[in-house]
Amino acid sequence: MEIKSSKIFGIRAIIEAINSGATIQKVYLQKGLTGNLFSELNGLIKAHKISTSHVPVEKLNHLSKDNNHQGVAATISPIDFHDFETLLEKVKKSNTTPLFLLLDQITDVRNFGAIIRTAECTGVDGIIIQNQGSAPLNADAIKTSAGAAFKVPICRVDHLKDVIYILQAEEIQLVAATEKTDDSLYTVDFKKPTAIIMGSEHRGVNPSILKLVDEKAKLPLLGEIESLNVSVACGAFLYECVRQRKV
Repeated sequence: MEIKSSKIFGIRAIIEAINSGATIQKVYLQKGLTGNLFSELNGLIKAHKISTSHVPVEKLNHLSKDNNHQGVAATISPIDFHDFETLLEKVKKSNTTPLFLLLDQITDVRNFGAIIRTAECTGVDGIIIQNQGSAPLNADAIKTSAGAAFKVPICRVDHLKDVIYILQAEEIQLVAATEKTDDSLYTVDFKKPTAIIMGSEHRGVNPSILKLVDEKAKLPLLGEIESLNVSVACGAFLYECVRQRKV
């Protein structure tokens, strides 16, 4: 599978891409940029809530190869993201039991891709990620997903907390995968409408999010290693959900 995220360079080119409706994944900005054209670009970035990263010029030189970047580079996502509330309404009308997956700042692209693949195999209705702090949906992630990224709706939001409040208002239970509990995965009732939250590779689910969830659950670990890879743990949670709903 040959998939490449497009890169564009130059302030004016990126302004035109944003104005044309392209799905900008991230904008890389050289530190210390000023000027009217940059101010126009910065205003568009804020208005469209596009993820940014301030980087040294060496990073931009590496991205552009020919150094003709004017201090700015951007990546265009190979897929279109879905609007979360529109997706939620569609799922509600489908007469199926909702199953969502919230990813709290998963940063490894291959973990991200593997999770997307498992989500497609287990009938997840949608994956929700944050604009900032999440792994990019780039060529590596899509390749690892085996093309599932084109089949599972993926939504980007500013804050997962907002999504949690909306889901709870729709009586969809929030289940966090965390070691910070005595409750086992196998005690959770996944026959209910459910959204599973998986945390980042190093920190797990954010403590502020753990305070909001309805259920916390962990997997039994019988060896000496204290944790599983997040994509493996996610697979265990999703397939327990499948098992319960197929009984």
